[in-house]
Amino acid sequence: MTKAEVVLWSRLKGRQLLGLKFRRQHSIGPFILDFYCPELKLAIEVDGASHFLGDSPVYDAERQSYIENFGIRFLRFTNLDVLENIEGVLVSIMETVCRIKNTPFARGT
Repeated sequence: MTKAEVVLWSRLKGRQLLGLKFRRQHSIGPFILDFYCPELKLAIEVDGASHFLGDSPVYDAERQSYIENFGIRFLRFTNLDVLENIEGVLVSIMETVCRIKNTPFARGT
């Protein structure tokens, strides 16, 4: 795992975030997701600089489209997002979880 993935995993593992079970390095077909919550069918990807170079954006879009065909939702963050604003990343994840569950989001949850 990258440093950013380690930082995010340290906050997701052990049901620390809203009691949800996240897996790391979860396979969907031929692809591996950085993090996955099976209960919500939610994938979380942490993208480094290489994801923005060359053909990578096209590859990522095709990969995401394939995975979304299984009803899986995506959240994407950059390494910089995670390393410099982990609290903001966690709030974004919690807001998404609340939208999926159709429950109100209360800061400080």
